[in-house]
Amino acid sequence: MKSISEWCKEIHQNAIDHGWWEEPREAPELLCLLHSEVSEALEAYRMSDSDGFKEELADVAIRLFDMCCYYGIDLEKEIADKHKKNIDRPYRHGNKRC
Repeated sequence: MKSISEWCKEIHQNAIDHGWWEEPREAPELLCLLHSEVSEALEAYRMSDSDGFKEELADVAIRLFDMCCYYGIDLEKEIADKHKKNIDRPYRHGNKRC
């Protein structure tokens, strides 16, 4: 099974190979593309489209992995570091409802 880092590299190379990186792209544009995939996942969920929901969540990961590779972010390390922080947080920290 591939590591997250391997997936990031492969996905980013595929995006390059398919013409999505002919010009530099800024973080706001890439974050909007991530947001659009999340919105598409929400719409699939609302329409009870289980297959579409799963596919759109995969698109979220693909966009994220592509972006992280472009910016040189070791997503695997960042996930591990953040998870470690979250383990030590108090129950429902921040008194937030959701």
